[in-house]
Amino acid sequence: MGIRGYSPRLHHLTRKTDAMSLEALHNLLLNQPLIVLFALIATGLLLGGVKFKGINLGSSGVLFSALLAGHLGYSIPSGVGTLGLVLFVYCVGIGAGDRFFASLVREGTALAKLAVLIVALGAAMTWAGATLLDIPTGLAAGIFAGSLTSTPALAAATEGMAMAAKGGADAVSIGYGIAYPFGVIGVVLFVQILPRILKLDLDSIADKPDTTCGNRVENVLVEVNNPNLYGQRISESGVTNFNACQICRIYSGGSLVPLKYDDQFEENQILLLVGRSCELKIAIDMIGKRSDRKLPQDIENERQQLVVTSTAFIGQKLGDVAPLRNYGVVIARITRLGLTFVPNANTVIERHDHFTCVGRADDLKKFSVAAGHRSSAVDATCLLSLSVGLTFGILLGMLPFGLPGGTPVTLGLAGGPLFVALILGHFGKIGPIVGFIPRQTRLLLQELGLVFFLANAGVRGGGALVSTLQEHGFMLFALGVGVSVLPLIVAWPVAIRHFKMNPLQALGGICGGMTSTPALGAITAKTDSQTPVISYVSAYPVALIFMIIISKVLIKLIG
Repeated sequence: MGIRGYSPRLHHLTRKTDAMSLEALHNLLLNQPLIVLFALIATGLLLGGVKFKGINLGSSGVLFSALLAGHLGYSIPSGVGTLGLVLFVYCVGIGAGDRFFASLVREGTALAKLAVLIVALGAAMTWAGATLLDIPTGLAAGIFAGSLTSTPALAAATEGMAMAAKGGADAVSIGYGIAYPFGVIGVVLFVQILPRILKLDLDSIADKPDTTCGNRVENVLVEVNNPNLYGQRISESGVTNFNACQICRIYSGGSLVPLKYDDQFEENQILLLVGRSCELKIAIDMIGKRSDRKLPQDIENERQQLVVTSTAFIGQKLGDVAPLRNYGVVIARITRLGLTFVPNANTVIERHDHFTCVGRADDLKKFSVAAGHRSSAVDATCLLSLSVGLTFGILLGMLPFGLPGGTPVTLGLAGGPLFVALILGHFGKIGPIVGFIPRQTRLLLQELGLVFFLANAGVRGGGALVSTLQEHGFMLFALGVGVSVLPLIVAWPVAIRHFKMNPLQALGGICGGMTSTPALGAITAKTDSQTPVISYVSAYPVALIFMIIISKVLIKLIG
């Protein structure tokens, strides 16, 4: 006797209808590669956005959804991967070019060497492991890129395998997918656990006694009541010697006016300080006390965003440029590689640094000319320059070159556009071709190219995913862990003992060398010092470019 309202026959028909609907959808998608492309990008980005203990896959989630799609037999439009590759590496080169060469020759040399050491150790471990465990070249190259969380290296390795005409290009994405989680999690755990093992107080290293304050940049009004300061020139008081604090305005006549070089401390004077809360606390204690007055509405007046392109500024310390003394402006903040910090006199100016400047209109105009700022360069994208740059990059990648008597080689679609972009990014402009793409536009193009490339690589590799795991199994995971861990273990003592870095510099440099932004976030959550951020942005471009080069070298060595 059946349950009232329940019909076994109806339930059977419903299940059958659902199965037919799924089969119809599957058959439809098999014949609609464009729909598959954007569907797997969407699902991959949703997967990449899921966080666990503050860690997520990000854009690499597209690779995992594409591997599954490839395993199920789906396809995407041909040529998408190639388009994505050239867009991605070109934007990477433009973004890194203005700092890559500078990092090799200035005081970031130690951090550049640390980055090269980390990448070289990862490559050596990959070569040794692949040789001993008899792991195919494509898989090994993918594990190298995944263990160091470098998607540009994945792109270069995939193309390198295709150019080698040995087959196995699809295996690169499989190796990357296996090793990537170890690369992300390993570095994050390293920078969190190592200070505990060594009993390092990161805040005391940075001379920050208040460990409860945040990492946020704030504006604070301070009342001067320290008699020792009365009559002293504000610009020479030593307040700006703190790591992250600037006096940029004086309260006068009911409004905040920009600080002038000759302004002096006066009793009961109200000053505007900008900085991180820990540094502000020290500065306030030195100057007097926090004012009860509310911040006026005109705090945004007489402030301008400037982009540095002048060769006279690039590579100079902010204290040597002396913007307040020479130009009448205060640099309140600097944004570099998407990271914003408050500078001090020892901060080295980099090309395309974004300055937040405070000063009078005439002084700001004078300083913008000296800094080489072009207002059109902040928001404008030259599509002609982008097209010409990509054209020359692709052509350069096709040209064979080599030593006499040797086999000619080519830079390929990864190397050619990357090299042209590095040169354009470094010089800023060559003839009519502009080597600058606004950050928002560049990141959009870079992300679009990345997901296109990952979708193509994953779909192509997904068909062989199960058979690869069945054949090599545990060895792939073991090699992924080894390539992730060895550079970390060796880089730390080298950074501390050989390069004489303090722990914060070493941790930031290691994050940059491993191209691990999540790990940098783990450090900045534990300390308010800007040191790890500066070290990261010095090491990161060098590691990024060196990984692209070494990934192709690995293919030659292992193959």
